[in-house]
This record gives sequence, structure tokens and C-alpha cells, in this order.
Amino acid sequence: MPSIFTKIVNKEIPCYKVAETNEFLAFLDVNPNVKGHTLCIPKKEVDKLFDLDENTYNGLMSFSRKVAMAIEKTVSCERVGMSIIGLEVPHAHVHLIPLNTLDDARFIRKETLDTNEFAAIAKEISANF
Repeated sequence: MPSIFTKIVNKEIPCYKVAETNEFLAFLDVNPNVKGHTLCIPKKEVDKLFDLDENTYNGLMSFSRKVAMAIEKTVSCERVGMSIIGLEVPHAHVHLIPLNTLDDARFIRKETLDTNEFAAIAKEISANF
């Protein structure tokens, strides 16, 4: 059964897309720690990050770096942190989280945004990609 991320890649489920290449997709987390929290995924569904072939792994890291730089240009933050957990969705993914405090990275506090706010921040990040 395809993961929710594969369904997003296949456009079966909508997302707030931030960036896309032939191999990778970045979109806003709909349950964000903070405004601008973005997920980067390979389009190819592989459950565990370290099971990705080396080229895809390196490509995901390079893509994530470019997305993080766009987030930094868009969202007021001290830095963009990266978190890779891999338990929530069985599809390798990177969390890029704008950070001002350590709590922003802890997945215990969530920000509530409306549809217009999600669309606006996705558009701004995308313009800086």
C-alpha cells in the first residue's frame, strides 16, 4: 500500500508544495512545529533513510540544503534545523524546521495555520528556492 507521501507525489492528496525536481519533493508539514516546517522526500518510496541508494541519499541531502536556504530567506529564525526520525510515515523524509529555541525541534508544540497562511508561506519559500 502506498504511503501518504507517495499519494502526495502521485497528486492523489494535495500538499503545499515548496520545491520539486524530477527526483524530490518538498512540501509544508500540515501539522507543523512552527511556521515554515517543511518535509523533503525522495519521490521513490523507500521506508528507511539509510536504505536509500547512495545517489538518492546524497541527492536528498543536497535538495534539502537548497530548501533550507530558501526557508532561511523566508522565515524569521536563528537557523533551520534538520530532523530525521522516520517512525511517523514509512517513506524516507527530512524535516526542515525553522528554529529559534530548542523547543521548536521537539515535536511537542504545534503551530496552527489556516489554509491561506499555508499557501502564502509555501509560495514565499518556493519563490526563494
